[in-house]
Amino acid sequence: MASGIYNVFKADLMEKQVSLVDAGDDIYVGLLSDGHTFTLTDTVWGSVSANEIINQSGSGYTANGSLLDNKSVTTAAATKFDADNTAWSSSTFTAYHAVLYDLSNTSSLICSIDFGGAKTVSAGTFTIQWDVAGIITLT
Repeated sequence: MASGIYNVFKADLMEKQVSLVDAGDDIYVGLLSDGHTFTLTDTVWGSVSANEIINQSGSGYTANGSLLDNKSVTTAAATKFDADNTAWSSSTFTAYHAVLYDLSNTSSLICSIDFGGAKTVSAGTFTIQWDVAGIITLT
């Protein structure tokens, strides 16, 4: 199991190339199969999308994933990036990973989240319930 923040995202933050909450930055979450392996040096959606679940049989998932809604960044003891939970209704598929990327910034990768195994839905709603601590938390 491997999750992590891509190097390109760290550089994009330092170079002011991305804003996780700006209306101009479209942050998407795509779902990937067990063929995906988190590689710190991958840079764009195209470097991981061959493992997108759209390439498997099933229904209810659209290519390139789903746009995150109501994105926010808050600060307290830690700084966290969060958004509304993401759901795909009337779905039948199996996913192993979620990858966030910035469609408006050349589809630059942000982070990869390993589900720790197969997550399957059959004729139902597949929901990613983001952690209460945030999607990304920096301390």
